Amino acid sequence: MIAAQLRLQAWLSPAFPIGAFAYSHGIEWAVEASAIHDARTLQDWIDDVLRHGAGRSDAILLRHAYAACADAGALDTLAELAVALSPARERRLETTAQGAAFARAAAPWHTLPALPYPIAVGALAGRSEIEPTLATACYLQAFAANLISAAVRLVPLGQSDGLRVLAALEATVLAIAHETRNATLDDLGGCAWLSDIAAMRHETQYTRLFRS
Repeated sequence: MIAAQLRLQAWLSPAFPIGAFAYSHGIEWAVEASAIHDARTLQDWIDDVLRHGAGRSDAILLRHAYAACADAGALDTLAELAVALSPARERRLETTAQGAAFARAAAPWHTLPALPYPIAVGALAGRSEIEPTLATACYLQAFAANLISAAVRLVPLGQSDGLRVLAALEATVLAIAHETRNATLDDLGGCAWLSDIAAMRHETQYTRLFRS
């Protein structure tokens, strides 16, 4: 268990070189549109993304990649599905670019092909025999933390507010990690419509700090 935690801490750290700091998942547009303007609105936004958007779908994809970690054909099929689920060009870039960077950075542990981000994390966790619910929860927390980091710079919010939001989202992260244990690919999908619209609007936003 300790070795698993050490590996997840390394792989999902902000310092792991996948360029996560460059992506806001549409939050940059949401701040511009005043949909996010304080800690409360940020928490609500990310909670919706986790429960009804990319967070839940990524958790399901990660778990299926974990189970298929030794099956290259199955991983390719999951990768195609992950790309097809991307609702906008920048959202597709977000998952494919980070996934390819993750595969390169993970080389000291295992050799991985370039895969969308949740597929790559799930495959590496599976090959490393890390408990899947632990891997899923840590992935979701890292995802939420990256969105919070973007909002701290954009709103702006203080670091203390950001940490309070992260702490408040812990129950959501744990709930999704457990709820997706038996999820099938038929359970994929979401209804975080404003987050998807934010991703599309960001593509033509006049001034931008982030790639998504």
